[in-house]
Amino acid sequence: MSPVERLGRPPTAQQFVLAEIRRAITTGRLRPGAPIRQDALAGELGVSRVPLREALKTLQGEGLVGYRAHRGYCVEELSLDDLREVYRIREILEEEAVRQALARLSDDDVVELEKAQLGVERAAEAADVLGMAEANRAFHMRLYTCAGMPRLTRLIAAQWDATDAYRSIYYGEDANRARVIAEHHAALDALRRRDVDEALRVLDLHRAHAVAALEDLSGLR
Repeated sequence: MSPVERLGRPPTAQQFVLAEIRRAITTGRLRPGAPIRQDALAGELGVSRVPLREALKTLQGEGLVGYRAHRGYCVEELSLDDLREVYRIREILEEEAVRQALARLSDDDVVELEKAQLGVERAAEAADVLGMAEANRAFHMRLYTCAGMPRLTRLIAAQWDATDAYRSIYYGEDANRARVIAEHHAALDALRRRDVDEALRVLDLHRAHAVAALEDLSGLR
């Protein structure tokens, strides 16, 4: 369900198409490098090519799809260097967000993070890749939002967008889903104690494990 649908408003055609393409990429139905056949996709979604083109331009701006001469749009492929760069940028930005969040974190915030973690665990138990990706993102963004720095949070979200195509690869493995849950619990323990150094250490490992697993699973070079 898209954010617009959650708020109870019917999505525009462009919002609907954007959400559906994101879903297809995150679940692996459209994998990195896959062409996006506009006529077929417009017919499948029951829309004209106008909102489809606008949605693709939005995704291109986020680095999730690319346009190639004589080929059209396709899901972007990341090199191993690209992936490492994205995660390095995340490390820099997220460290600041966590430091600021810990300075402001309330007990109510911790409760909300615990609720978000329950969503991660439910999706993992059901082997729901899309649900796991959404719940995991909700957990992390809930923490970064506590920093009270919306521009920083948007910058972090843009880096997450760039690797959406690889979520299904990572969450498709039982061991990776179990590792995410264990690392989230370790992070929550540090957050409850307001231990910023331990929280940063755990989250650094969390990102490092994701990169290492994607190196093994995705065939990145």
